[in-house]
Amino acid sequence: MFCYQCEQTAGGTGCTKAGVCGKNEDIQSLQDTLLYGLKGIAAYTYHARELGAKDDEVDAFMHEALFKTITNVSFDLNQHIDLVLKCGAVNLKAMEILDKAHTTKFGNPVPTAVDTGTRKGPGILVTGHDLLDLYELLKQTDGTGVNVYTHSEMLPAHGYPELKKFKHLVGNYGGAWQEQKKEFNQFSGALLATTNCVLIPPENTYLDRLFTIGITGVPGATHLKSRDFSALIAKAKSLPELPEAPGKKIMTGFHHTAILGLADKIVGLVKSGKIKHFYLIGGCDGAKPGRNYYTEFAESVPKDSIILTLACGKYRFNKLDFGEIDGIPRLIDVGQCNNAYSAIQVVVALAKAFNCSVNDLPLTLVLSWFEQKAVAILLSLLYLNIKGIYIGPTPPAFISKNVFGVLQEKFDLRLINTPSEDLKRILSRK
Repeated sequence: MFCYQCEQTAGGTGCTKAGVCGKNEDIQSLQDTLLYGLKGIAAYTYHARELGAKDDEVDAFMHEALFKTITNVSFDLNQHIDLVLKCGAVNLKAMEILDKAHTTKFGNPVPTAVDTGTRKGPGILVTGHDLLDLYELLKQTDGTGVNVYTHSEMLPAHGYPELKKFKHLVGNYGGAWQEQKKEFNQFSGALLATTNCVLIPPENTYLDRLFTIGITGVPGATHLKSRDFSALIAKAKSLPELPEAPGKKIMTGFHHTAILGLADKIVGLVKSGKIKHFYLIGGCDGAKPGRNYYTEFAESVPKDSIILTLACGKYRFNKLDFGEIDGIPRLIDVGQCNNAYSAIQVVVALAKAFNCSVNDLPLTLVLSWFEQKAVAILLSLLYLNIKGIYIGPTPPAFISKNVFGVLQEKFDLRLINTPSEDLKRILSRK
């Protein structure tokens, strides 16, 4: 590691500041955390800008934070902790801006049942996060006989009124992003990857029918330089038709405006003892062993509990039947990763309804950890002083032991253990 104060290799014979500069792994850890958080903010603000929304305060913070990491002029641990928490505050604002941009353009999402099978005819499968790409594709495929399917983080699109009005948006195919290589190979139609979370295909599989757009690119795939989807549509029509194969229906579209419309009923069920606990189980998914924890945890929560979920982590359990509590679904899909903003609005509203702090609610957050947007969201939750969050399946590699210790002491941040042990601890409120 390079020591920026001495302009020497940290810890080397020429480094006179070892322990307070580049060699300090805790400062490096916080700077890495900040950079991951900034990448998350950048992802959300990119989508917002595509819809014409931006904010000077968010932009100014991006400059401020990058300056602090590039110049490496401060070596005060507390200052760096304050800065990463400020990153959480700014990310919360970025998610709010994107939520407003989405709802202004596409309407407030409503709970919607989505088919997971296929319809007979040519098809296009859309993955990623960019709802504007999907919207323009739906307009251009309207009346062509080409059906459009969502994949992974695009699932919540089905809840937006301006998107669901297209009758050829027929379902969601497949699951989380890491299953692309298998699911894209099985899907006989054309494929469109928007924004991130796209994997390099194996040789001689689906590369010839994979299209990318915007900031996404895959070597050998067809990159579209604009939202003219004529080449993609022509490709879909030239490929074998998908079969008529209806699948299980899953629910999505539980935006905070929809959930808060049921607030009085939910509060009543809590007061009557029919709902005793809320679990937010979600986050970024991955292929690493150990993530079956989230499926087992969701299956193990008591029947008098409500599960809120969001992001691609929900694919671990969103096809399971959790039933209802007096008409309230026990599994509530809030949406994409950026819809953590909606989840926060629901939690804040519940705290207000019960005249208590968020930390006093019968609520537990159990988050799967993977990439930069998960970091940004966790920082937002810590900025809001939400305590007792469980994360896993392993500690973030870039957070040093000392920094994690500070987070554990300040926010009671917890690593997952086993579902049974964690549930026992949660229900004992310890």
